[in-house]
Amino acid sequence: MQTRYGVPTSPTVADGWHLTRLTAASRLFGANGLRTGPDGRVYIAQVTGSQISALDVDTGDLATVSAKGGDIIAPDDVAFDIRGNLFATEVMDGRVSVRDAKGTTRVLRDDVPSANGITFHRGRLFIGECREGGRLMEFDPDGGPPRILLEDVPSPNAMEVGPDGLLYFPVMGANEIWRIDPDGSHVEIVATGLGVPDSVKFDADGFIVSTQVASGQVLRIDPRTGAQTVLAQLTPGLDNCTFADGRLFVSNFTGEITEILGDGATRTTLPGALNWPLDLEVGDDGRVYVADGTYLYAVGPDGSLQTVGMLFSPGYPGFLRGLVRSGPGEFVVTTSGGQITRYRPATDESDVLAAGFDQLYGIALTPGGVVAVEQGTGQVVSVDGHGGVEVVAKGLDRPVGVTVTPGGDVLVAESGRVVRVTPAGVETVVDGLRRPQGLLARGGELVVVDAGEQAVLSVDLTSGARTVLASGLPIGPPPGVEPKPLRGMPPFSGPQGPFAGIAAGPDGTLYVSADGEGSVLVLTRERA
Repeated sequence: MQTRYGVPTSPTVADGWHLTRLTAASRLFGANGLRTGPDGRVYIAQVTGSQISALDVDTGDLATVSAKGGDIIAPDDVAFDIRGNLFATEVMDGRVSVRDAKGTTRVLRDDVPSANGITFHRGRLFIGECREGGRLMEFDPDGGPPRILLEDVPSPNAMEVGPDGLLYFPVMGANEIWRIDPDGSHVEIVATGLGVPDSVKFDADGFIVSTQVASGQVLRIDPRTGAQTVLAQLTPGLDNCTFADGRLFVSNFTGEITEILGDGATRTTLPGALNWPLDLEVGDDGRVYVADGTYLYAVGPDGSLQTVGMLFSPGYPGFLRGLVRSGPGEFVVTTSGGQITRYRPATDESDVLAAGFDQLYGIALTPGGVVAVEQGTGQVVSVDGHGGVEVVAKGLDRPVGVTVTPGGDVLVAESGRVVRVTPAGVETVVDGLRRPQGLLARGGELVVVDAGEQAVLSVDLTSGARTVLASGLPIGPPPGVEPKPLRGMPPFSGPQGPFAGIAAGPDGTLYVSADGEGSVLVLTRERA
């Protein structure tokens, strides 16, 4: 099966264990900006994967244009000039970069916070900043100073010049589509009362086509009257659209690429899947729940991903990382925005227990509340039921996962080892690891996901004996790839980083985040 991992894997499993996939692997690291290139292929920007791919919509073949670990970081949208040079907005680094036909990349500007929407029109380059107080600008492709068209725009996004020569752009914060004369300053509202628009393109008849991130609708809008027609109803999380040889394709945060056929009909060109995934938990209903940043999923019996909540749904806590079951239909989560929150997705309710943390990751229950890892400060914090916060360990080296043993010991994964939190500090429990992340304590056993070794191992907490349960897994980046830091995209998320989590079912089945390929793996002990 072709995946995004980039290299073939040949997992090895310990005697007595069996390895399967619970969910299908992903072809992409999500899907954001779309643009049809000079070669007719659809180019797909992937923010969280720092990758740009080109899709042949007839064959489904994918080619990597700018790879993870390369010079372009967190691309959100792309455009081409008349010479075929690819321009990419790098939303998390506030940059716009240019990649020429030979594959050489240079930074055009690095002073564009939340750079997102981008388009060319008759050799003129327009850029927008998707943030509160964002600017709309015309750039000099040769690197000269930009010309500001408009300031203080509430989160403009993917834009296009219409047949009338005016620049049309969605304004997410206002839930509207605006237009402006690129040579003037007069702004007009074209359409309002939408489903949070995040892209504007034009069809052959001069009508606007716009994706709606919150409602999942693809709209056709008359630019003269603002009248709206629903072309298709898809799942929320739509990001962008493009026409290729007259055919309309739209992207979703999940990595799904869908062709809109007309009369409400659609066809999946690339299926959606998990973006990371991050932490995992088995709910009180026996289903596996997956924290995938923008989404919280429950996995169906057939391996399908059922959306429980997402970034634009009511009550969603924010970009999710850590996940632990705290009661029937209830979880306590950590977010990249620095909150520890109790979340009840069935009723669209969340209550912030504590906030203001720096890069939260793993979380675990304690008798009096929860403990969580604060990677930015190298600390472990406890939060009681009333929101009281206490630092229980500090000075750790990039901690990620945390678990609590049946005896109440707090164990934390940091760079190269797992430590136990004690009143005097921390003490080593397991060393000689490369990049431990997910942890799970059960009985006298500790199960560790070592992303550096692409392995899952079991450690006897009494004797220290280790058993590699599975290795050669698509966890972490492929060999030789060193991902660049993802600085985050306020207000949608803080800094983003990997966290390959692990959970166990009541029967001892292990569920592992294979964040390299975007799937959940299952490790089961064979019955005698």
